[in-house]
Amino acid sequence: MTRRSGARRIGILGGTFDPVHIGHLRGALEVTEMLALDELRLVPNARPPHRDTPHSSSQDRLAMVRLAVQDVPQLTLESLRSELAADDQLFLLMGWDAFCGLPGWHRWEELLEHCHILVLQRPDAGSEAPEALRDMLAARSVADPQALEGSCGQISFVWQAPLGVSATRIRQSLASGRSVRFLVPDAVLAYINAHGLYRASN
Repeated sequence: MTRRSGARRIGILGGTFDPVHIGHLRGALEVTEMLALDELRLVPNARPPHRDTPHSSSQDRLAMVRLAVQDVPQLTLESLRSELAADDQLFLLMGWDAFCGLPGWHRWEELLEHCHILVLQRPDAGSEAPEALRDMLAARSVADPQALEGSCGQISFVWQAPLGVSATRIRQSLASGRSVRFLVPDAVLAYINAHGLYRASN
């Protein structure tokens, strides 16, 4: 992937992070290393419009993401700033399900005017993209994510090994009193326990 002198590569991974877990972090780290991103910003959604109401508050989810990335300098937690240089490459990371839901987003067709899209896809994700996305995929797809050029406008897929972990499963385990150690960072688990999150009464 060519990089213009001085241009930065910045990734964005938004999510509910209810709670943040190793699947989020592992995927973020793999993409950061593969594409030599200068940084990857994790952006918790306060009130996600296309998901159910989160089980924990936006303040708790923000605190957990901060704890999760405190020892990983490449993964930062910042709001997206509009002061990026024109030639900085911006990558929006999203899972396959979120990507397939793009036609329900406000002004979704304009996304590629601002960023490249990296779809994190597991080998076991066998569904096809909805018809509304097929023309865009045909025109904008690049097979090799490392070959993305320019500041925006292209789509590529990053294949990842399935970890078999989900926020839903973690919440269910916590509600039933089962351990989630090694599914979330230790600092996140300590926060969950200290604040009594995701217990059966929540």
